[in-house]
Amino acid sequence: MAEKQYVVFKIGNEEYGIDIMNVKEIGPYQKSVKVPNAPVFVEGIINYRGNVIPIISLHKRFNIEQKEIDSNTRIIVINLKDKQIGFIVDEASQTIRLDDKDVDPAPDIVAGVDSKYITGVGKLDERLIILVDLEKILTEEEKQKIESMQV
Repeated sequence: MAEKQYVVFKIGNEEYGIDIMNVKEIGPYQKSVKVPNAPVFVEGIINYRGNVIPIISLHKRFNIEQKEIDSNTRIIVINLKDKQIGFIVDEASQTIRLDDKDVDPAPDIVAGVDSKYITGVGKLDERLIILVDLEKILTEEEKQKIESMQV
């Protein structure tokens, strides 16, 4: 049986997980600069280690009510093709290991998120963790728009 590691993060009251191999870094929230005519879920851009990268609000993308930004708010940076993108989450709480047997296929609709983003639902003790592929959260057209924002 294959075992995978996931980074668990929260958006609202729900727990989500992403494959740790897709995560470049998790850092504290930093205020972004707004970009005119950006998609509504794009918060703006930040200077990340000398590179300008777009920041996406997963609250807006998942259509979940925005929580106030606090000391637990994090930015998860992933590589998308050869570009980096940051995702704002309420908190990034832990890394977990799940066997294939602990992951069920995704139902058609989970917590209001279109299921194309969802790779499955992880079961850990009494918790259900929605496993998502952050690369599939964006359409090809959205990816092109966002890539054009990077310097």
